[in-house]
Amino acid sequence: QVQVVESGGGLVQAGGSLRLSCAASGSWSTINTMGWYRQAPGRQRELVATQTSGGTTNYADSVKGRFTISRDNAKNTVYLQMNSLKPEDTAVYYCRYTDYRNAVWGQGTQVTVSS
Repeated sequence: QVQVVESGGGLVQAGGSLRLSCAASGSWSTINTMGWYRQAPGRQRELVATQTSGGTTNYADSVKGRFTISRDNAKNTVYLQMNSLKPEDTAVYYCRYTDYRNAVWGQGTQVTVSS
């Protein structure tokens, strides 16, 4: 079984930056996908960015050019560098880990961007 733990959320002014981290532990596979989703109040959870263990990335159009996902495969940790943050980026950000037998969500970390 795999567990993931996020860190790095917080309160930031518009235009600022935050970096989220998510570490997977347990029986994780070297072939996997890790990524970030977010859910704002009253809205459905949506994809932010994902990256496979092979390096392929996928971004939501709304964050392209502002957010960067990266990984440390040796630590099975994924990062989300968020720059030029906007109030509409305010949400709970969830880490997700998937491999051939696991699909796991983290507990979420709050990101609040003030105008």
